[in-house]
Amino acid sequence: MSEPDKHPAPVLITEAQPSYDDQFAARKRKYALMMGMRFPCLILAGVFYHTWWLALAFIVLSIPLPWVAVLIANDRPPRKAEDTHRYHRDATALEATDHRIING
Repeated sequence: MSEPDKHPAPVLITEAQPSYDDQFAARKRKYALMMGMRFPCLILAGVFYHTWWLALAFIVLSIPLPWVAVLIANDRPPRKAEDTHRYHRDATALEATDHRIING
């Protein structure tokens, strides 16, 4: 049998998002990846110039990449709905016994 967990999950006391620096770094990586995909598309269009429809497809694919990359790089990520471990106190229950009522 395994031992019970001595360190339960910590209680979350804040709904902090990743820091702005972390978000910015992630957006820079996405931008660099998308802009990096444009160059191979143009090279492949040049390689397949004999097959005009394939070359055209690579060119058409490479045209909106800068615009989409800028949109994604300038947009902050949405807040994530996380299943968090929070402190929940037990509700106090009312007594279930009968009490003597005195009418005055």
